[in-house]
Amino acid sequence: MTRSTDEALARAAVLALIAQAELTPKPGLADTRDLQARATGADLLALRWSAKALTPGFAAMAAAARRPGVPTRALREELGAIGRCAEWTMARAGGGAATGPLHHGALWVMGLLVAAAALRPGAGPEEVTATAKRIADHPDRGAPRRPSPGSHVSATYGAPGARGEARAAFPHVRRALDALSRARTAGATETQARLDALLTVMSTLQDTGPLYRAGPPGLRRVKEGAYAVLEAGGTATAEGAAALAALDAELRERGIAPRGSAALLAGTLFLDGLPAPAGTAPALTAPAFTAPAFTAPSGR
Repeated sequence: MTRSTDEALARAAVLALIAQAELTPKPGLADTRDLQARATGADLLALRWSAKALTPGFAAMAAAARRPGVPTRALREELGAIGRCAEWTMARAGGGAATGPLHHGALWVMGLLVAAAALRPGAGPEEVTATAKRIADHPDRGAPRRPSPGSHVSATYGAPGARGEARAAFPHVRRALDALSRARTAGATETQARLDALLTVMSTLQDTGPLYRAGPPGLRRVKEGAYAVLEAGGTATAEGAAALAALDAELRERGIAPRGSAALLAGTLFLDGLPAPAGTAPALTAPAFTAPAFTAPSGR
């Protein structure tokens, strides 16, 4: 691998973050309807800028992984240090704290996946997520000792959180990739396929965002609502689109934002956009990192 490859991985990660942010309509989450943070408290334009500000940090993470070539404790600690610097830059590029809760979790997810992809060039999602797990298994002696809202919620409710997801090799990212593939094969639009992937994550993830905002009842409602959309046939059906609209309205009204699910969707889109491993059949994918408009189906 070379510096140009590091930069390419960084650009792919940023494009995945932006594609996730622009995906519309996401239940309870910032999207193209939130140009001035009216509904979700997260300004989409600021999210775009803050994502772009992460480019040097992601490139540095890829380079850091490439140097030793193995997932060591020293690499884990270097990634943590780079991530903390990148987070500082991101917050200032975004213009305030409104963007922090979303990209904070995504920075952890994407940083690990970028480093793992740099360690295993040409590998598929299974190998990349397994390598990310090996990195995440190491402790970070430089991590702040002050608990974050996410770690507090994890301790209170026993939710694995972002670190637990990484140490399990990102099972929800792998499920979301499967959901993307199924929806595309079934003829869904790219927007519908990505929304179905997000809902697949939301339906089972112990998302610390809803837990922090509304406790176990709020998280249960997120899971039930997402499952109802999928049970109705997904967003490609009229019933599923109606269920999605109802869930979105409810979560926005209650201020419940499943940001952990959004971060994992960004990781899903990053892995989905990587070149297929040599010797495998081409994936049924649409052009990566577009943000097509959502069209409600007429019926099915």
